[in-house]
Amino acid sequence: MSVTSTSAPLSGGSQDSIGDYARFGVLTVSDRASTGVYEDLSGPAILNFFTEAIQSKWEAVYRVIPDEQPDIEAAIIDMVDREGCCLVVTTGGTGPAPRDVTPEATEAVCSRMMPGYGEQMRAISLKYVPTAVLSRQTAGIRGKALVINLPGKPKSIRETFDEVFKSIPYCIQLTGGPYIETNASVVEAFRPPADRRTRPAA
Repeated sequence: MSVTSTSAPLSGGSQDSIGDYARFGVLTVSDRASTGVYEDLSGPAILNFFTEAIQSKWEAVYRVIPDEQPDIEAAIIDMVDREGCCLVVTTGGTGPAPRDVTPEATEAVCSRMMPGYGEQMRAISLKYVPTAVLSRQTAGIRGKALVINLPGKPKSIRETFDEVFKSIPYCIQLTGGPYIETNASVVEAFRPPADRRTRPAA
């Protein structure tokens, strides 16, 4: 069983943005949330981040699925290959429990791994909880898309995503994806000066 509806925004951005249109995938991995035992709060937290942080026009594909590696792999592949997402953000399933298999699924469908993202997120989370060392979050490249694993709790998502997102637009740009403009008051994307777009003079 999977969930695809949410009250959180599934699109946003500004018509005046100098960035390109982008599609994002948001994938919550949770046995209980996928069966309705409790409401998913993690996926909507990511969608709300996009609403606040992204100036480019964007749309999102949202799903909640159980902790089954084949299902996770299939969802990531579908979001990138069929839905055209340049960024797929997963939440949940990154711990040491037997059914935590999101990192394995991510590695299985990516051609190249980006371990720096997991390292940065663990370093950030260690400032708050010693159990951050138990997280196996990772990231990788599939085609022109970045796939990144976030923590499962909304509070931890914002603590880490606000920091790691600074490099994500440039990573996507380097893989051949769209130019994503951010709201600098929320998160300022870093790019070398030669790779930045500037607004035309009025």
